[in-house]
Amino acid sequence: MKTATDIDILVSEVGPRDGLQSVKASMPTELKLQWVSALAGAGLREIEVGSFVSPKLLPQMADAAEVVAHALSLPGLYVTALVPNLKGAQAAFDAGVHKITLPISVSEPHSISNIRKTHAQVFEEVQAVVALRNERFPDVQIEAGLSTAFGCTLQGVVSDDETLAIAVRMAELGVDEVGLSDTVGYANPNQVRRLFTRLRSAVGELAGSAHFHNTRGQGLANVVAALEAGVTTFDGSLGGLGGCPYAPGASGNIVTEDLVWLLESMGLRTGVDLDRLAAAREWLHKGLPGEPLYGFIPDAGVGKHFTYAKEAV
Repeated sequence: MKTATDIDILVSEVGPRDGLQSVKASMPTELKLQWVSALAGAGLREIEVGSFVSPKLLPQMADAAEVVAHALSLPGLYVTALVPNLKGAQAAFDAGVHKITLPISVSEPHSISNIRKTHAQVFEEVQAVVALRNERFPDVQIEAGLSTAFGCTLQGVVSDDETLAIAVRMAELGVDEVGLSDTVGYANPNQVRRLFTRLRSAVGELAGSAHFHNTRGQGLANVVAALEAGVTTFDGSLGGLGGCPYAPGASGNIVTEDLVWLLESMGLRTGVDLDRLAAAREWLHKGLPGEPLYGFIPDAGVGKHFTYAKEAV
């Protein structure tokens, strides 16, 4: 997404993809469209609205093209989608997304579990996706989202050097952005600060977003560490919905509502209205009745003396 001048930090909502693909039930399309509209109405500028995968694998995402079409009709919204391969990229490009995210596992065991590809096969796929984009869809951005960048339940320890080697390879293959994901909630603030600092040194302006899970309660602490390392885009999921279905124990995306409150309370403008954001939960209650939602701010409120960063003197 192009840098906006009226915000300091971009909050990218991933609930309609990462959240919904992690629950067994499929949210009705009409309610999903209403939810995306409510999220955009709360001031979110970027939403990952779905993933272009086989409906046999993830029936929750079978309506991705329809959701993209609706999202594109919402003024000022930057529409993104996740794609695991060339076929998915073609479908996403045809649907008109502004950006695709390729899930690139630093851990090869996770890559094989998640998309059934070794690293060598993944690199070939990325090269093919970039070539297709360059030839036919030059305006679409490509992000490499490095999953298991901080550790993996399948491989165990993932070293900084392993993560940076994959990041550099993605840059060489022609992606526009490299983000880091704590897929299983192993990251700690020292590791986050160190790795994002090294990422910027390795790939320069291609260093991108942070995607944290709160599996072990470190999500917002890791956000602060990433801020200190210069990160300006953070993923969040409304109500903390979601996690990786192919990584055991990977529950708990950080809660968008809590993320926005943290950033605004620190004097960082997000452009997001917390009351409208909390109200967007209505569509999750309707579309996924009984699904547990999380977050402190929806329960506790913003606090008597809370002031949005844009209003602070």
